[in-house]
Amino acid sequence: MALSLCGAKIDDSGKEIMERGNIQFPIGCYHDDLTSDPVPWHWHEELEAAVVTEGEAVIAVGSRRYLARTGDGFFINTGILHACWSAGPSLCRLHSMVFHPRVVGGSFDSVYWQKYLQPLMENVSLESFLLRQTDAELWQKKAVSFIETAWESCAGEKPGYEFAVRAALSNFIFALCLHTGTGPERPSARLEREAERMKQMLQFIHTHCAEAVSLEQIAAAASVSESEGIRCFRNTIGKTPIQYLKSYRLQKAAGLLKMTDEKIIDIGVQCGFQDMSYFARSFREVYGCTPSEYRACIDSL
Repeated sequence: MALSLCGAKIDDSGKEIMERGNIQFPIGCYHDDLTSDPVPWHWHEELEAAVVTEGEAVIAVGSRRYLARTGDGFFINTGILHACWSAGPSLCRLHSMVFHPRVVGGSFDSVYWQKYLQPLMENVSLESFLLRQTDAELWQKKAVSFIETAWESCAGEKPGYEFAVRAALSNFIFALCLHTGTGPERPSARLEREAERMKQMLQFIHTHCAEAVSLEQIAAAASVSESEGIRCFRNTIGKTPIQYLKSYRLQKAAGLLKMTDEKIIDIGVQCGFQDMSYFARSFREVYGCTPSEYRACIDSL
């Protein structure tokens, strides 16, 4: 179980497809640098727990936004669309863990799964939870310490670390169950409908980002009008569909510049930029340098 940089990989529906450890111990332990690598909008079937170790991060969950400061933690439930980025230009880093519920719950017929994990995952009012380290209830501070203990144990890989990780995450899950309630409370039909439409439109954008994409096409992917598509995006992501398309293309390009040796012109075309001067100008607006300067900086690290 090696410590990894996050570098989220997502499929056409926005679902994250990164491997988590192995089948015996399905957990990922990551060190995220949000200053250079914001986490894109995505979702995964696993649970996620993280601690902000430096700076301030914006945790976006659907239409909600949380400002998490150094020492704060947060929880993301299964299947929830979310993203994360630095709140400013200063360094912003996370210790995050993404783990299959059976790391804590064991088999589906165990008391741990049926009494704690399943009600937690089915609690539709608990999509996420921000844990304050300062001026917070004592249980929240303890919950943050459980996340950090699990992360340090996982990253250190000392003999028997799996027991330490499972124990810390078990304490964390129990604290959530105890203090957030387990009674399901369904969101409004409007919010459920909007979340499903967003997944359909995101899937279309992620699948066709290399092509010429129009607002009409994006909206049609969810069988809604252009104005309704814009409203869904503004409510959930805070951008129009076309603004999100451009930012997704640039983020994908940054990932390819970092992870591959492909020519910059080929990367631009792959990410939907036919005009290389526009690609360079747009890239500079977001990353403060040209694609070639960005790659040179990465190579020098």
